[in-house]
Amino acid sequence: MNDRATASLRLSVIIPAWNDHANLARLLPALVRLNAFHEVIVADASPQPAAAESVQAAGGIYLAAAQPNRGAQMNLAAERATGDVLIFHHADSILAVAHVAALGQALRDPAVIGGAFYRKFDGRHPQLIWFERVARFLTRHGGSFFGDQSLFVRRETFRALGGFAPIPLMEDMEFSRRLRRAGKVAVLDPPVESSTRRHLRRGPWRTSIQNGLFIILYKCGFSPVRLHRWYYRERRPVPNDSRLVAHPVEEFGRR
Repeated sequence: MNDRATASLRLSVIIPAWNDHANLARLLPALVRLNAFHEVIVADASPQPAAAESVQAAGGIYLAAAQPNRGAQMNLAAERATGDVLIFHHADSILAVAHVAALGQALRDPAVIGGAFYRKFDGRHPQLIWFERVARFLTRHGGSFFGDQSLFVRRETFRALGGFAPIPLMEDMEFSRRLRRAGKVAVLDPPVESSTRRHLRRGPWRTSIQNGLFIILYKCGFSPVRLHRWYYRERRPVPNDSRLVAHPVEEFGRR
């Protein structure tokens, strides 16, 4: 590893996936070429073998998940991980040398138990610039970390906190709230590039207002199972055990 700050730390990258074989085929070779990570683990719930083939061809570790439930998938990979620091990353986001250097600098402070990166959109839609600024302000002042911010945490802290909650939506917000309460966190630059797919398809204002509404409802105590139903307009009943709820593995707030 080139960065001395992380020379003694083993970094495990964990990627939850669901029908992401095309993104994995692009992302994983670049991650492996960095030579900065102890291991790259993909917890995949896809029914086709393409994702497994992409992961194995790039030299990553492939884990088959029973169902597409992002929190459960990340917990599965975390149990397999042997690194000192767990980095939960998305298959359509980018990690580069600069991110590794920033992470190493932050972890020089033993009091830092985890954190996340700021984010930016990979599409230069002019109406999304304001959203980046608002998100940066909120994150800097105690806001939640979202999955597309490449959330990272020391492995012993992750285990002490019990991992992600087995809920079908908002598992990143729920975990980041507990992480912030547990100790010192760091929010890092450079920002991680995040997908603009849903914003560009449905409109940035409409998407941002909807996302904000769901976040408010969650913070007001609405059940993640009910919010999941509303978000995906499900008409079938959701099992009482939320661990059995299947849902697409795309981060809330950017679909």
